[in-house]
Amino acid sequence: MRSLILGALCVATLLSGCIAPAADEPRLVRVLSYNIHHGEGTDGVFDLERLSRIIRRLEPDLVALQEVDQGTSRASGVYQADELARLTDLEWRFGRAIHHDGGEYGEAVLSRWPIHESAAVPLPASPDHELRCALTLRTGEGDDELLFIATHLDNTSEHTDRVSQMEAILDSLAAEPDLPVLLVGDLNCEVGSPPLALLGPEWLDAPLAAGAPRPTFPAADPKIRIDHVLARPAQRWRVLQAEVIPEEVASDHRPLLVVLELLPE
Repeated sequence: MRSLILGALCVATLLSGCIAPAADEPRLVRVLSYNIHHGEGTDGVFDLERLSRIIRRLEPDLVALQEVDQGTSRASGVYQADELARLTDLEWRFGRAIHHDGGEYGEAVLSRWPIHESAAVPLPASPDHELRCALTLRTGEGDDELLFIATHLDNTSEHTDRVSQMEAILDSLAAEPDLPVLLVGDLNCEVGSPPLALLGPEWLDAPLAAGAPRPTFPAADPKIRIDHVLARPAQRWRVLQAEVIPEEVASDHRPLLVVLELLPE
């Protein structure tokens, strides 16, 4: 698993349009996690323009989107990652978890910054469970280089697959223990559960660090916090803001916005 992710992520040169802060200054990173429910709102309407307005208003640098349809019949053949990237004027990558309904279904990342090569790596799953993937990419360079991992873990009642999936993600990072990482998405589990218990003290729960660990699901009346922004190593990150956006209709999850600083080594 490690070689699949890290082998696919070569270190590339940033495009000239991206201006990084000085090496001794923190880098501001605005992160959004949003499960978009294949573009369908709680009103039963497929409305990517509505979703794009939310994203544009929040001005994120990096967006992890879950439950994204690419060319499926239920989404009227729309390639949602491509369309949301066009509507928000951001770069994009898509990671297929499964073939579904005449198209593909999985994770997407939108980025304000140039993206280095990315990899969509299948995660372990029991035979009767839906397949999942981790979409991993690099951005930045030098002291500002980071890994961004967008994922959507198993949604069944047992933790077994989520534990295996988290172990696979953590194993993929073992070769680069000091590289800054953001692990973002709908993890289908709350703090204190076995999958998140695998994260040691080197990981920072960004909403908790900001004193705002509010629930994110369901959108109309959130009861549980299953959408997460996690950062490693903890000492390289400072959390400035964490906010669950009070949006009840565009999806069955509320968007989670976290603003962090990546500190110099």
